[in-house]
Amino acid sequence: MNVSPLDLRQAKFNTSMRGFDKIEVTSFLMAAADDYEQALRETDRLRQDVSRMEAVLNEYRESEKSLKTTLMAAQKLADDITGQAESEAQRIIREAQGRSDLLLEKTQSRLEDVQREIDGLKLKRRDVETSLESTIQTLRNTLDYVREQDARDREERQILLHRPRTDADGRKFELTKADAGKSDAAKFEVAKVEAKAADGAASTAALLAQNLEQLKRAAQA
Repeated sequence: MNVSPLDLRQAKFNTSMRGFDKIEVTSFLMAAADDYEQALRETDRLRQDVSRMEAVLNEYRESEKSLKTTLMAAQKLADDITGQAESEAQRIIREAQGRSDLLLEKTQSRLEDVQREIDGLKLKRRDVETSLESTIQTLRNTLDYVREQDARDREERQILLHRPRTDADGRKFELTKADAGKSDAAKFEVAKVEAKAADGAASTAALLAQNLEQLKRAAQA
């Protein structure tokens, strides 16, 4: 039976000869009605609190569910990114290794080519040195020969100048001053030509010797 505080306050009882004191019963019912009303109010307040707490709890549960979903998605994304990063890193490493091997191979091939070029240049240098030395020696021999021939020619001219001359009939005759002048001019021209030839040969020999010395110093460096 549901009894409200108002029912308690408006309750009416029959009287009897040996019944309870009406005033005390009424006072008790009023007090009970007040307590019951307060209890109902407290119960209603607690029910509202429970409803509010359940709503908050539901929100927390939804938030927790959403958070779990977000965390799972974030974890999956992180795993995907990590996997892609590792794959990309391995690809980059493989490509770098391939480029490094190719570069080393090209470098080794270039070094071999350079070494062959150096060996070829050394052979050419030795051939040039040999040719220059031979040419210098030939020029020196030629210069010595020219100098010896020049000395012999001078000696022969001196002999011819001091020896008496004869005509077609075998008669001796003396050189005139004009003939002597012509002879001196001819000797001067011959001497100039011989001097130029000797100077040219000496200059050529010196230049070849200088070039040979520069080649030797370059090869030693």
